[in-house]
Amino acid sequence: MNEETIRARIAPLEDYIMKHCLWQFHSREWDRVRQNEGILSKAKQLLCEEPVAKETPEDRCYWVDALALTEAFKKRFAWLEEMDKKSIEVLMHALKERIDFVTITGSLNKELTSPRY
Repeated sequence: MNEETIRARIAPLEDYIMKHCLWQFHSREWDRVRQNEGILSKAKQLLCEEPVAKETPEDRCYWVDALALTEAFKKRFAWLEEMDKKSIEVLMHALKERIDFVTITGSLNKELTSPRY
């Protein structure tokens, strides 16, 4: 999958997350880092039909959000079903990088890193 295709496919996935997923609004940077990693890595595992850890309460919380996300993605974006596992891995890695940028590193919200917040 080339870079242009990746960008074109990330855009609607990002749009869905930004409009429909409340988990992106955690108030601290460290919360957003953990949740982005937890949810999007589990979403990748679900899309690739890999085992998903559900041992801890945190695992189960991320798994439920990832499950809802992947079900919505599959329903809305038929092209996901046509992708091979390696392409899904590449796409989900790029999506995580984009969501990290939008919600953390590129955010202008100074409260994310305030030690008093």
